[in-house]
Amino acid sequence: MQIKPMLARLQSATGRDDLIEQMVLVPEPKKPFSEKPQSSKAINLIVAYDASPNSHTALDIAFWIAHQTRLATNAEVTVQAVYVVEDNQSNQYSNILSFPTQEFPLACQVSEVSKSVTQVLTQPKLQTVVTPLQQADIILWQARSLAEEWHGSFKSHLRFGCISTELSKVVESETADILFLGCNSVNHPMIEALGSNFPCAVLGIPNSIDE
Repeated sequence: MQIKPMLARLQSATGRDDLIEQMVLVPEPKKPFSEKPQSSKAINLIVAYDASPNSHTALDIAFWIAHQTRLATNAEVTVQAVYVVEDNQSNQYSNILSFPTQEFPLACQVSEVSKSVTQVLTQPKLQTVVTPLQQADIILWQARSLAEEWHGSFKSHLRFGCISTELSKVVESETADILFLGCNSVNHPMIEALGSNFPCAVLGIPNSIDE
């Protein structure tokens, strides 16, 4: 699957000409998954989601691209959110997937994306002590709630272990076409952790969409 047409549609809708340069953190592999299911038109977009503002943005972008791709190609597109509970909980689930960068709204069902507003759900107030499974349930509930606006195929995954390892496993098991991360630099440690031979393209989020 070629990701450039997808990003070209995003650029056209937002009036930007630098999104491809900003968002492609790992390019498409020269040899993508060789054994794609018979329904070759099926497209899988994976989003590393942890309920941070940046992962909200990454999920919004994935929904928008999925919607536009479905309209343009009539392909079956599935968006999948993955939340990983790390083995080491001493860091209180630090957001390795995101940087403190400006968030911008994208909606998947309007023509003028730059003028749209995506409703960001307010996370329920957490108790003083919350277990990893309770935290995961809240985070995936948020992703599923945001997916209701997508009105398309959506799946969520809860994994335990190393974030980069578990993301790689989901990408391989789902023969993903794109992995979306809530970061905006090729120098992010997660990009290094995924490695240069990652089996699909990795997209981040642009610095701003209002410039």
